[in-house]
Order: sequence, then structure tokens, then C-alpha cells
Amino acid sequence: MFRINKLTDYAVVLLVDMARTDKVRAAQQIACDTGVPLPTVAKVMKALVRGNLVISQRGATGGYGLARPACEITVADMIQALEGPVALTACVETTDDACGLETLCPMHGHWNRVNKRVEEALRTVSLAEMASGPIEAFGLPLAERRAALARSLS
Repeated sequence: MFRINKLTDYAVVLLVDMARTDKVRAAQQIACDTGVPLPTVAKVMKALVRGNLVISQRGATGGYGLARPACEITVADMIQALEGPVALTACVETTDDACGLETLCPMHGHWNRVNKRVEEALRTVSLAEMASGPIEAFGLPLAERRAALARSLS
């Protein structure tokens, strides 16, 4: 079964909350606002900073904020920040030793195609969409959904 891990799930919760508030907040405040335990918030935020999705500001007014607009962060970006590249099977991983049978396996090319389509689908849903609630026009291309979302927020 294809399933994101618990930390990635928490990352999505935290990022959605950050997108909705759109201001820099301390980890403790984010934990309080989301109900995610503070140690988990701290751990996830470190990964999100490393993944260039979140910025960390020090000081009395410091905290965490989005590194770029929510409409530019995709579900694929969120997953990659916590779990690495989307790879449904070992043979589509980018490491050299992912699978010793890839040159002989007749499924290798097929799994690459499936993996690419899954990743493309994950790149069509933005954090802004996740933060805005249900999207009625889910079948529209990402550019059109982003434009509709921008119009609804203005």
C-alpha cells in the first residue's frame, strides 16, 4: 500500500496551518494551534527547513514561516521534504544500488512510467489548495486552479 508516513502527515497539517495564518510563529504556538506535540513540531520543522519549504527566524519575534507562497508548494514537495523523492518501487529510486535486477527486469520501464504519473499528480495539488478546503474544480489544470484560487482570495 502506498502511504505517507506519520511525520509527513504531520508536516502537511503544520504547513496547512502555516498557509492559513501566513505569519511567522514560534514552534510552541504552532503546536498549540494544531494540537501536534511540540517535540514533533520541532522535528518536522527541521526537515521542512532542510527541504526549503519553511524558513526559520531567530530572535524575540522569530519563529517559522513559509519559504515561498503556498500556491508554489506542492504535495510532492511536502512528501519529498520528509521522505525523499517519490519512489513506488526500489527500481525507480535514484540511488545506484536501488535494485540489482533493473537491467534484466521487464517491469522497470513500466514502474518508471507509473511512478512519473503519480509524482505528476502530486505536483498538481498545491498547499494553497489544501489550505482552502475542498476544491470543486479539481479536474482543472493546476494553472487554472491557481488563478481561480487567487481570484477567490482577493
